Amino acid sequence: MEKIKVGIIGATGYAGIELIRILLNHPNVTLTALSSVSFEGKAVSEVYPNLTAICDDVLVNEDIVIEKSDVIFVSLPHGLCEALAYKADSKGKKIIDLGADFRLVKEEDYQEWYGLNYQQKALHQKSCYCIPELHREAITPEVSIIANPGCYPTSIALGLAPIIKSGLADLNSIIIDSKSGVTGAGRGLSQTTHYPDCNEAFSPYKVAQHRHTPEIEQIITQLAQTQTKVTFVPHLLPLNRGIISTIYVNLTGEVQENALNCIYDRFYQDEMFVRVLPKGATANLKHVKFSNYCDISLHYDARTKRLIIVSAIDNMVKGAAGQAIQNMNILYHLPEDTGLHLIPPAF
Repeated sequence: MEKIKVGIIGATGYAGIELIRILLNHPNVTLTALSSVSFEGKAVSEVYPNLTAICDDVLVNEDIVIEKSDVIFVSLPHGLCEALAYKADSKGKKIIDLGADFRLVKEEDYQEWYGLNYQQKALHQKSCYCIPELHREAITPEVSIIANPGCYPTSIALGLAPIIKSGLADLNSIIIDSKSGVTGAGRGLSQTTHYPDCNEAFSPYKVAQHRHTPEIEQIITQLAQTQTKVTFVPHLLPLNRGIISTIYVNLTGEVQENALNCIYDRFYQDEMFVRVLPKGATANLKHVKFSNYCDISLHYDARTKRLIIVSAIDNMVKGAAGQAIQNMNILYHLPEDTGLHLIPPAF
C-alpha cells in the first residue's frame, strides 16, 4: 500500500505535537507538511527540542499543508476549521478536525455554546462524528470531514454507553464529575493554568456551562433515542495529562453487580482500546497515560440502586490525537490499532 500523505495544521499545540509523536511511528503514513501560525518558518524541533534529529521539519503555511497532503489533521480553536475544510474539500482532500466546528448536529447548539454560526453549512452534510467504538460505521467513502470528539465526551460516552443501551439507566439521574489535567486547556497562557495558581490546587470550573455539555447530551440522546440532559461538572487537576470521569446513574430495577460487569464485558468484548476492569478494581489515570486505552471500572451501590462508573483516558491520546489517528485508520481501511500500540508506562 502506498503511504498516506498526512499534514497537520496547528502542529505546535499540545494535540498537534501528540499527533506528530504518534504518526512518526505509524507504518502507513508519511508526514508531508506541518503548519503553525505562531511559529511559521521555524523548525518544529526549535519549538519542541525533544524532536531534535527526529523531526526537524520547517513549519509552513496552511495552504502548503493542504496541497501536499491526502488527509489533514486540524488542531485549532473552534471557528477556524470550516474555512480550511472548504479549501481541502474543493481539492478532494480529507479533514480530521480535532476542534468543535463539526461536532454538533444542531447549529443552534453551536450558536448557544460557542457563539458562532456555521459558515459552510453544506460541508456539515459531508461530515461525521466518530468515537470509533460507538460510531465507526459513520465513516463512509462519502465523508470528507471527521469530527474528532472532545476529550470529556469521549471518557463519558464510553463509560455510559453500555448501561444506556441496556435500558437499565434512569436517564433523569445522570451526574458526571470529571477531572482533567492542564493540557486540556491548551498551550495558550492563562491565569487558571499559571503554575502558582494550579499547582497544589484543585477546583471545579465552568460549572453547568462547559462547552462540552451539548456534545455529551447529543451522544447520550442518540444512544438512548430520547432527549436527555445531564449534570456535568469538570475540574482542573494539577497534572499534565489525563481525564478521569466519575459518573453516577440510578438504575431502574434490581440488578446484580456481576450482571453489570457482564453487560460491559459483552458490549466491549471486541474493542481493543476499552478495558473493562474486573470487579474490585478501580480505573486510574496512571494506567492509561500516553496510551489510547480507556479503562472503565464499575461500582454498584445496592443501598441506593446507583451505579458509579469510573472512566479514565489520556486526554491527549484517546481524548485527542490517538482517537483522531484511530479514525484515520478506519477511513483508510487499516486495522484500527495501526500505529497505536502505545503501552502505558508503569511509573
